[in-house]
Amino acid sequence: MDIVTKEQRSEIMSRIRGRDTRPEMLVRRTAHALGYRYRLHAKDLPGRPDLVFPKKRIALFVHGCFWHRHPGCRLAYTPKSNQQFWQSKFDRNVERDGEVIAGLRALGWKPQIIWECQTRKPGLDDDLRMVVENCP
Repeated sequence: MDIVTKEQRSEIMSRIRGRDTRPEMLVRRTAHALGYRYRLHAKDLPGRPDLVFPKKRIALFVHGCFWHRHPGCRLAYTPKSNQQFWQSKFDRNVERDGEVIAGLRALGWKPQIIWECQTRKPGLDDDLRMVVENCP
């Protein structure tokens, strides 16, 4: 049972951003500071990766731990209310993420993920450097 009305829940959910989120902006700023150049939200690629490094064929997603279910992360909790709905939604998100990654690999791209919790800790520049420089 939800503690807010359907209209209130709709209003709350409408404010959740899908792009230009705080973690994404941190990754973008860090990538730019490291001298990497990238394209944003490539519409021609499956899943519209957040950052694309065309020369290296890397498609980078900045995933929210809650929405994309980062394994073992404290931010990937399940809300207490309406758990069946949430579990179904999360399962579909994870399934779609897998489909997107498979689609990118089939096109010869190297999909990579930076998790929201990585943007909250020192060392984001090292994580990003590892993704871009050491991607197989």
